Amino acid sequence: MQAWHVHRSGEPSEVMRLEEVDRPSPGEGQVLLRVRAANINFPDALLCRGQYQIKPPLPFTPGVEICGETEDGRRVITNPVLPHGGFAEYAVADRAALLPAPDALDDAEAAALHIGYQTGWFGLHRRAGLKEGETLLVHAAAGGVGSAAVQLGKAAGATVIGVVGGPQKAAVARELGCDVVIDRRTEDIVAAVKEATGGRGADVIYDPVGGDAYARSAKCVAFEGRIVIVGFASGEIPAPALNHALVKNYSIMGLHWGLYARKDPASIADCHRTLTEYAAKGLIKPLVSERVAFKDAAGAVQRVADGTTTGRLVVVPEGVNR
Repeated sequence: MQAWHVHRSGEPSEVMRLEEVDRPSPGEGQVLLRVRAANINFPDALLCRGQYQIKPPLPFTPGVEICGETEDGRRVITNPVLPHGGFAEYAVADRAALLPAPDALDDAEAAALHIGYQTGWFGLHRRAGLKEGETLLVHAAAGGVGSAAVQLGKAAGATVIGVVGGPQKAAVARELGCDVVIDRRTEDIVAAVKEATGGRGADVIYDPVGGDAYARSAKCVAFEGRIVIVGFASGEIPAPALNHALVKNYSIMGLHWGLYARKDPASIADCHRTLTEYAAKGLIKPLVSERVAFKDAAGAVQRVADGTTTGRLVVVPEGVNR
């Protein structure tokens, strides 16, 4: 079979190599899946760079989220078990981690459902307790992670403010349903949020960016607001001023969604059932901006790493037109 292998750490476009390799052999409790579509996530770039918290043995195949097909023809979504990731014709996954792909979504959309929407649902509901009528601020609202949070926020009945960089991404954020869109390149985020909320600020802030985005968040979070830290796509990990959180009575909460697989696996299945219902009702639909040919996977991972994309880029193996 064909698979993208990483033999050394570096930029994805430099270290990902397309090779002919043997199909992987699943271990105990694992299954071999034919990859129907593989969503590109920022952690795939970090894996290539050797900067992710998980460091699989070299060589490995990146690709942490797929829609796959079992031997008996069932469509499933899952996180492959590294080093046999999803940027290949076949991947390995834990049998217990397989979830049915929603009928309402095609393969590429299903491949982009799991990590982004589960992270969004746990962050907004389990961690932040987002309530109907509250104001939700989403950084990088036109990106893969942010777009999921926007849709989930609207499904919860929140007023959603999306922060983006540039007019193209602003247009995408409006199409996603953002009630207010702020272009951080031309507008003052803090002033715009306060104007949109009558000076109150945002009740919940969803931050997959870190760096300056967090600094702005702390200045426009509402009384008893909640800032959910999802990631650091900017590459800068902020150092919160805890005295400021004390003075303004807001909460800073982290979300590492992967921990739920170990600490509370039943909650992931429960969340998936909710997301499947949302998809069937049309409340959520992953924003797949590009279906990438298998041969172009390395360049696509690099574009995600560089932050130049909107929505989701999904790799589709040769011969699969979904």
